[in-house]
Amino acid sequence: MGHLLDIPAILLTLAVVFGLINHWFVHLPRTIGLVLIAMLSALGYMAIDLVFPRLGLVERVQELLQVIDLNKTLMEGMLSFLLFAGALHVNLNDLLQRKWLIGTLASLGVLLSTILNGLGFWALSSLFGLNFSLPICFVFGALISPTDPVAVLATLKTVAVPKELKAVIAGESLFNDGVAVVVFSLLVAVAFGVSGHGDAVHGAADAAHATATQLPSFQDVLMLFATEALGGAALGLGAGFLAFYAMRTLDDYVLEVMISLALVTATYAVALHLHLSGPIAMVIAGLLIGNQGATLAMSNKTREHLEMFWELLDEILNAVLFLLIGVEIIAVTLALPLFGLAFAVIALAIAVRFIAIAIPVAIFRARIDVPTGHTRILWWAGLRGGISVALALSLPDFDGKDVILAVTYGVVIFSILGQGLTIDRLLSFFYPNASGKHADTKD
Repeated sequence: MGHLLDIPAILLTLAVVFGLINHWFVHLPRTIGLVLIAMLSALGYMAIDLVFPRLGLVERVQELLQVIDLNKTLMEGMLSFLLFAGALHVNLNDLLQRKWLIGTLASLGVLLSTILNGLGFWALSSLFGLNFSLPICFVFGALISPTDPVAVLATLKTVAVPKELKAVIAGESLFNDGVAVVVFSLLVAVAFGVSGHGDAVHGAADAAHATATQLPSFQDVLMLFATEALGGAALGLGAGFLAFYAMRTLDDYVLEVMISLALVTATYAVALHLHLSGPIAMVIAGLLIGNQGATLAMSNKTREHLEMFWELLDEILNAVLFLLIGVEIIAVTLALPLFGLAFAVIALAIAVRFIAIAIPVAIFRARIDVPTGHTRILWWAGLRGGISVALALSLPDFDGKDVILAVTYGVVIFSILGQGLTIDRLLSFFYPNASGKHADTKD
């Protein structure tokens, strides 16, 4: 790439072209259509490359993907904007009413899912003749456990969901990725005995390095969570209040939108430098500005412009991210034996997701009325997305990384295409009055 604008130009142009193809011919929800068309286009490139290897098409795309580096692009950049934009539109009161259930799903649910997915992957990989150590299997369990807030929130835009259920789905997806990244970081340090694997796992791996040769103590785990999660929440709250105060002293929608941009970029940068959870900081800041900020610190004109700006930015970044997820198939090893393992792990991930939902719901069923339909929809709406792929890419090189990446990609693609395209049918079954019409189609 010779110029600074080359990569943004390529990605945005492809997103527009594939978006037009989807709008004119495919008629799927925008993000799902982009993943499918990008993946099929990449497979077409690979087929042409097999017939005409001298063209070097796949090699060129692989070089582009290495320059883009989905791990850094998402975890150090795009994720901050996407999480803030997502949290900005979540009703805080609805979230607080279900805070204990959401908190349990985002913590106990993630830990339970990590353990069960890890043990299941260890057993399945052994059946397929692959000898992964148990710590590496738990690393896989951690990276495949979080429901991706970007994928989940994008799907929620295309279906009508009861308000109280939407709050739980959105709340879980917004918070559990921060917990999962901390767990993933700790397990990576234990499994590989190294202090860092890219900035996606920055300080957590550093903190766990001292215990890399042995299982961390309970105090180590608590300290890690306190530093990353609670520190990130405190940073987001403090920075959010500074932005809130600044917005309250003026009525200038251009400057207030700039304040929100500065809040996101500066807070996330500080989180990366201080080894705090940037994702959690973004969620807290977004909830604060989107609720108290919108009510107490903004005029109607400012609120409209700010919400429109972040909604548009969210849609553009979503389009680019889902395009990248589809194209990443070129970076995946496609071998026939891996398809069998991938299908088995997809079934495992679906089953484990149900268990990780059912246990927290059972704990709180006595306090909170959770209809049966809510449990089923929470289960099926738990989409995996770019975060899982980015974490898999961040792993150090080792024998078997290509298998981990391929299986992770298989789970993510099934999640986006299979679950994303059928969640509206599940909703219509349990809630016949809910509309399943896609948000980006016209009458």
